[in-house]
Amino acid sequence: MNHDFSPIQQVVKAHRRGDPVGLYSVCCSHPVVLTAAMRVAQRCATLLLVEATSNQVDQFGGYTGMNPAQFRDYVHRLARECGFPLERLVLGGDHLGPNAWQRRSASEAMANAETLVAAYAGAGFHKIHLDCSMRCADDPAALDDAIVAARSARLAAVAEAAAQAAGHPPPVYVIGTEVPVPGGESALADAGAPTSPQAAARTLAVHCRAFLDAGLHAAWRRVVAMVVQPGVDFDHSQIQHYDAAQAAALSGFVAGQPGLVYEAHSTDYQRESSLHEMVRDHFAILKVGPAATFALREGLLALCQIEDELVPRERSSRLMQVLDEVMLAKPEHWHKHYPGSSEEQRVMRRYGLSDRCRYYWGEAPVAAAVEHLCANVDAAGIPLPLLSQHLHEQYLEVLQGRLGTSARELLEHKIGRVLEQYARACTRNAAAPLNSAASIC
Repeated sequence: MNHDFSPIQQVVKAHRRGDPVGLYSVCCSHPVVLTAAMRVAQRCATLLLVEATSNQVDQFGGYTGMNPAQFRDYVHRLARECGFPLERLVLGGDHLGPNAWQRRSASEAMANAETLVAAYAGAGFHKIHLDCSMRCADDPAALDDAIVAARSARLAAVAEAAAQAAGHPPPVYVIGTEVPVPGGESALADAGAPTSPQAAARTLAVHCRAFLDAGLHAAWRRVVAMVVQPGVDFDHSQIQHYDAAQAAALSGFVAGQPGLVYEAHSTDYQRESSLHEMVRDHFAILKVGPAATFALREGLLALCQIEDELVPRERSSRLMQVLDEVMLAKPEHWHKHYPGSSEEQRVMRRYGLSDRCRYYWGEAPVAAAVEHLCANVDAAGIPLPLLSQHLHEQYLEVLQGRLGTSARELLEHKIGRVLEQYARACTRNAAAPLNSAASIC
């Protein structure tokens, strides 16, 4: 198949022609978030890029319990239920490489990474981020760029073969790994300045040489983006906002590389005006994840507060208490991210911008409590004054007759308000006036 028909390449080419367009990537597996993303993409007439990370979905199930084929089927099922056209849905794999097996030898870790990439590409994941930057157990203390690139090319060859064997179009690739810690820093003091143009040039050059040395000329022509640090980040309570002036030299470098854009990670919580600026400056693939589940948690907490007013204590879902009990029983996803006293950790577990509670919504007691909460508030019916008090933006939409009052509709709308900012940034000129009250694109 002609790679020009790739929907991602079409957007990248349009961007490089000067059109004010980009792609937003929703990195989440929660069904309410994904459904909200589909409704936003429908409303805004955008491509929907959904990505799974290497620790979230792998050949052994990851923390979601799904392998790539199962995740594909799961997202496709949600799309069919929403009436979202599959031809506008693209699946991607993020940070695919030996990350999960760093404590093993390089040969063992890379063998697992090959199986991982083959599973993603064979399942029809079209956008593949190759990330071999992590050091394995028997690697030298400092991993040479050439080794990282050679390993990435090795995985690209696996992806090419797997996609072809499964009858899928050849994948497009993202290279580079200079990104914030996944899920945000423990403190913004650890955050980085924008990548230097020299570092970006070296990453591009060594990967080009590795691909060509491996005979992957066609695959190299499908490298559409490079991950760099644009100078955006967040920790549990603060946000590092985009500074276009600081990123100008980095933006200028990619402007001279035909067919290439930057992919920006950890763009969560940026101002909408900054998202527009980033797309303008060729950071044309914007990744969002924790901000969407943060909005989900905000919505669920608001519903808990409504439940407290409407439902006797003995029939309450106790969702937030159940969530905290499970997080305390299984602290591996949050403990190293939240320093401080036990009280400070308690506050961050619930309210931290890094939203470590997103790892726990699939735990059986938590999922059951969410169902209990939604059933309680739906059965009681939410009076308008309570809706105004706890979910005011949604209240305004209900008044206009544009939104129902079921728990699911309210949650999807709240998440959609976050994702619409990304859709608007990727579909119109950054200089266009923004209407913060708009609920459509």
